[in-house]
Amino acid sequence: MRLIKFLLLFITFSVSAQQGGMWIPSLLDGMNETEMANLGSMLTADDIYSVNKSSLKDAIGHFNGGCTTEVISPKGLILTNHHCGYSQIQSHSSLENDYIKNGYWAMNLDEELPNEGLFVEFIVRIEDVTNDVLAGVTDEMSEKEKQSVIDKNSNKVQTYYDIEPWQDTKVKAFYKGNQYFLFITERFEDIRLVGAPPASIGKFGSDTDNWVFPRHTGDFSLFRIYADKNNRPAKYSTDNVPYTPKHYLPISLDGIEEDDFTMVFGFPGRTNEYLPAVAIQHITQEYNPSNIAIREAALKVIDANMKANDEVRIKYASKQARIANAWKKWIGENLGIEKSNAIAERRAFEAEFTKALKDKNLESKYGNILPEFDRLYKDFAAINIKRRNFIEVFIVTNELMTMTLRAYQMEQAIKQNPDNFEKAKARFASTLKSIHKNYDVNVDKGVFKNVMPFYTQKVDASIYDKTALTDLNDALKLLDGKPKDVLKKLNKDVAYKYAKAFIDEFYSTINPEFETKNAPITALEKQYMKALMEALPDARYFPDANSTMRVTYGKVKGYSPKDAVYYMPVSYLDGVIEKYVPGDYEFDVPQKLLDLYAAKDFGQYADANGKVPVCFLGTNHTTGGNSGSPAIDANGNLIGLNFDRVWEGTMSDMNYDPEICRNIMVDARYVLFIIDKFAGAKHLIEEMELVHPKKNK
Repeated sequence: MRLIKFLLLFITFSVSAQQGGMWIPSLLDGMNETEMANLGSMLTADDIYSVNKSSLKDAIGHFNGGCTTEVISPKGLILTNHHCGYSQIQSHSSLENDYIKNGYWAMNLDEELPNEGLFVEFIVRIEDVTNDVLAGVTDEMSEKEKQSVIDKNSNKVQTYYDIEPWQDTKVKAFYKGNQYFLFITERFEDIRLVGAPPASIGKFGSDTDNWVFPRHTGDFSLFRIYADKNNRPAKYSTDNVPYTPKHYLPISLDGIEEDDFTMVFGFPGRTNEYLPAVAIQHITQEYNPSNIAIREAALKVIDANMKANDEVRIKYASKQARIANAWKKWIGENLGIEKSNAIAERRAFEAEFTKALKDKNLESKYGNILPEFDRLYKDFAAINIKRRNFIEVFIVTNELMTMTLRAYQMEQAIKQNPDNFEKAKARFASTLKSIHKNYDVNVDKGVFKNVMPFYTQKVDASIYDKTALTDLNDALKLLDGKPKDVLKKLNKDVAYKYAKAFIDEFYSTINPEFETKNAPITALEKQYMKALMEALPDARYFPDANSTMRVTYGKVKGYSPKDAVYYMPVSYLDGVIEKYVPGDYEFDVPQKLLDLYAAKDFGQYADANGKVPVCFLGTNHTTGGNSGSPAIDANGNLIGLNFDRVWEGTMSDMNYDPEICRNIMVDARYVLFIIDKFAGAKHLIEEMELVHPKKNK
């Protein structure tokens, strides 16, 4: 099913068992509720979202602003992905206590490990505030004037709602700024690590298996939310107690079968489903290839060093995962767009849109939109790539260049206002300490040699031998003295002198040009969204992801990625053993897991065929941010944990197609099997509510 079919579906057909879309949970009553029922759901809209009683939404949290988590016990136990908790697992690891390699399991509350800065945020209430936010905005205003009014109105509307002292509010734009919602939230900041499998389970398959199926990764970790004695959010304290949730998810032991209903509930990060064809073409044929090349060059160095040295492996584990994840995702995104013929089909849809404008006498109002997109992107492409190349080199891949960038920002803050000196200096010192905690100068120098040629021909690796920034103590000494002394020392540093010209160019030329050329595109996207809804009012529209709470629903389903190939929807522990390579960086298997498999000691976690399910596929429309999202069955029970998509299906950020797009979930039974039989953490199993919804029918 292509976008043109997807958007126009409701023009031709009545409401049926439709899939795709990331829906606002407070607006499910009606079409969405009917669609879910037609897919097999027994849940009402009120079961999913309610402000008057506990509902599924109360068990779903935003994990550290980038992933999703769910409450799975009455004692605040939460489940998320292994890769979502990876930086916390890494922060507690050392050569002596290698929790990445060996895993970690707290056998009582006292052993649960606190994590500075980690938070989980819950949604209390969602309100449509569109009319209030757009009050006073007129077509005659410039985009800057419109945004000024919107910002003032957004701040004002947040004062309309009475909230508790521990709650907060925020306003977010939807449908490219044509609609606005207010969110009342509660943020818990005492989050402790409870359990994590070893990387040979939690990252099994690593880069090779990332974004592909069949998948055999136990991508999960366990944390616990702590609250004060009144069950309210509080900073870390030894006096805090496990949080008592408004709702937690029972876990189904009955598992899944093909065509079972699945709902993924979480905080998807960002999608662009309504891009014009020219934008998709630019992204996949120009923008992505440039980014892929830079990250591939960095990974060659990082991967080789991680395999050769355990200390480097621990230091760079989280960084390597972040770099590799997007690198492979972009490759798959390009493949999916090509396989689905998405650009041509988007142009076909645009022809239908143009015809609808003519039929409804809207050409004079909106007929300029598509030609204007073509013109704007032709002028925008080069600077978009240049700006992203800077970000890849100076922020994402190379740590010395990151340090020079942060030093530059400190210098500018001091020059703008000398009173900022102590604050700016402290911020930069904190950045230096954070980077050097997991820094290896030889690895970073190798990355520099590999990635810098993608940005400039002026590559000088000798700066590593002369700069103070590659040694923490020497770097901190640069900050001794009065402001003018600090800036003088900084500007004499060879690495800073080398990088400063590039950073100056970014702030004075590249970024301003990007913002100037991107602003009219953003404004046109808003107009295009409005035009679509006006020209094709019966089409099925869902708002793009923007890190707010969403519901997406579908079915357990296999798929065919290429001719003569079909993937069954479920993978098993048998596949882990088949892939096992002793001592391998990606496919090693812990001896305890091998022993459990050999003895067929699966407990209550095997399926009817006596096999332990590991992962399964669904047609749920997911993206980054849905990592850690619960997969929920027709009755509201946890059946799995979302963690990935199939390679070609990563195009769903721009072009969801249920024929190709599949999300990958770790089966809840595998999670329980690892906790119980592998880790021996039966006390955690006893906290949970395990149910048999299918047997009770």
